[in-house]
Amino acid sequence: QILQIYMAIGGIPEYLKNIQKGESAAQVIEKICFAKDGILTGEFKTLYQSLFDRSTIHIKIVEKLSSVLSGMTRNEIIIACGLTSGGTTTEILSELEESGFIRSALPYDRKTKDLIYYMNDEYSLFYQKFISGKKISGKDNWIRISSGNSYKVWSGMAFEAVCMKHTEQIKKELGISGIQTQESAWRYVPGKGEAGAQIDLIIDRADKTINLCEMKFYTDEYIIDKSYAEILKRKRKVFEQKTKTKKTLFLTMITTYGLKNNTYSNTLIQNNILIDALFNAY
Repeated sequence: QILQIYMAIGGIPEYLKNIQKGESAAQVIEKICFAKDGILTGEFKTLYQSLFDRSTIHIKIVEKLSSVLSGMTRNEIIIACGLTSGGTTTEILSELEESGFIRSALPYDRKTKDLIYYMNDEYSLFYQKFISGKKISGKDNWIRISSGNSYKVWSGMAFEAVCMKHTEQIKKELGISGIQTQESAWRYVPGKGEAGAQIDLIIDRADKTINLCEMKFYTDEYIIDKSYAEILKRKRKVFEQKTKTKKTLFLTMITTYGLKNNTYSNTLIQNNILIDALFNAY
């Protein structure tokens, strides 16, 4: 329940203080984000306009990033948003990142120019997915929306954003708080006849080990079936081949309620972190 609220509106005290004792996550989200007088029903543009002089461009970037699960490079953002490759774009991206609306991750073993940008603000992502351009009326909007396919896509992105803000807690749960690490992302765009791969969190450790982290939001124990097991094996193989790393690779799952015990989870996964770990102090 706490995680679902966090995924929708973030950890902003001004928003959280509107939650009343005894309300479920669904009630909170409906009241704050969909009710006619909800504090976040029409907050999006007001928020950006109050912070940025050129808010139209800021919003355009946020809208685009909110629709791309795999993140975007600076050049991809420029093309998608019709911007120019100059100092203004760099400044706007910096403003969005410094304000916490977006985040950048340097791909493993790459240079700064290859930064990948992702959405980082929970409310902005939620607004773009479920409120912007949508006709909202009546009651129980969130109950209806959260039973659809769009909810699954959003929850994956939102959960990932929460996890990325809690890498210190993840490291603590892995027992590597005292080991020097470098966090990054990685993706390989395949050539003809090749397999591509994307890994959203890599923890590169000084003890010659790398955690390849997969984040999955699910309302029960997550089941690794044959199809997903093949995806995991392919990701690990492509990463190992293309980076030419000699380090030991640990497949690490970050899930809500853990993994269903089966052959695939037992043989493939070295670490499984549950959501409780994200909210522990470090």
